[in-house]
Amino acid sequence: MHLDMDTVRLYIDPATGSMLFSVLLGVFVSAGFFLRMLFIKIKTMAGGRSAADGEDAIKYLLYSDDKRYWNNFRPILDEFEKRETDVSFWTSSEDDPVFAKEYKYVHPLFIGAGNKAFVKLNAARADVLLSTTPGLDVLQWKRSKGVRKYVHFMHAADTALGYRMFQIDFFDSVLTVSDFQTEEIRTLEKLRKLPAKDIKVVGLPYFDALAEKINSNPAPDKTNKVILLAPSWGTSGFLYRFGEKLIEALIATGYEIVFRPHPQSYTADKDILDKIRARFEGTENFRWNRDNDNFDILNEADLLISDFSGVIFDFSLVFGKPVMYTSVEGFDHGIYDSAWVSEQLWKFKVLPSIGCEISEDSITGIREKIDELISSDRFEKGIKDAKAYAWMNQGKSAETIVSYLESLQQAGSPETEVKK
Repeated sequence: MHLDMDTVRLYIDPATGSMLFSVLLGVFVSAGFFLRMLFIKIKTMAGGRSAADGEDAIKYLLYSDDKRYWNNFRPILDEFEKRETDVSFWTSSEDDPVFAKEYKYVHPLFIGAGNKAFVKLNAARADVLLSTTPGLDVLQWKRSKGVRKYVHFMHAADTALGYRMFQIDFFDSVLTVSDFQTEEIRTLEKLRKLPAKDIKVVGLPYFDALAEKINSNPAPDKTNKVILLAPSWGTSGFLYRFGEKLIEALIATGYEIVFRPHPQSYTADKDILDKIRARFEGTENFRWNRDNDNFDILNEADLLISDFSGVIFDFSLVFGKPVMYTSVEGFDHGIYDSAWVSEQLWKFKVLPSIGCEISEDSITGIREKIDELISSDRFEKGIKDAKAYAWMNQGKSAETIVSYLESLQQAGSPETEVKK
């Protein structure tokens, strides 16, 4: 389905109505902390020069809205440390793993979560600000006049159209994992008549780190097959369609079943998770996993079952293992950037080449399907081809990202401007 601006103006579906409500809510919230913003701006102006003055300003500022993104930021921070370059790292997780690291050049700061974090971000002063967080200039997160360049980097080998509408439209630069993400963003820019952003394919720090750990960690010693069940969050995921039925069938296989919901599910899908916990509590071969770092469970698992979650590509492209995925026919594109394009997304097109689909009808006899999939090599070529296509610049992403940020900072420095 192709959307244009006239369509958006003439028709407001429930999802868009909800989005508009969020916009109005954002306006009221913004009004609520306006005085706090004003205080911070006055304090900042009195205490030092702006980023444009080139002194008393942060050259490089990285922001993480949750500790679960640590695996993507760590390789970048390590590269800054290696280059002996100062970088500020703001986080909205008080227990972010960065605080346990003994960095010399990385300067971490907990800035609070929610509106408290936005107050700090909206008054930031830095030459370059890098984040995986979308939504700049859409709701509460506003551009600061003290920041020269805002850079968003994709944190998964997944579609770039998976964000809610307009979430990455207003960044100056976007760092992508592969060419297909770049093409998706360019398509959106043309459809929305947006100025072309600076886009650079850099790869994925998280994947590089996983690959290094695989090479340095032996395969886990286990006597039973481990099946990882990792659904996405929200009503389009398989939890709402046949979650309990699938879990019951998997438990009946006798294999070790590990249930790892998306972190957002603990808020958005709390009721259904509570039902699953109550129904299967005490089941011997069924356990939950909430590790911040998912390496151990991905390394341990023999098979992943998911829906449209990006963890599919973690498991298949890095670990080289096949997946089972539930049908995506019920996926609702309504509030996502993907609603603007008519072509099927690459993430859905590639699934049949890296694993097999399961439906509600095929849950019966799932053990036989699992055994055949684990023992077969028929998806080996498909996984290899998908890896080459969707994960570019392998092993060099952190180095490339830091070099790119340095080029942005140097291009905007007062010394460079004088030379021009």
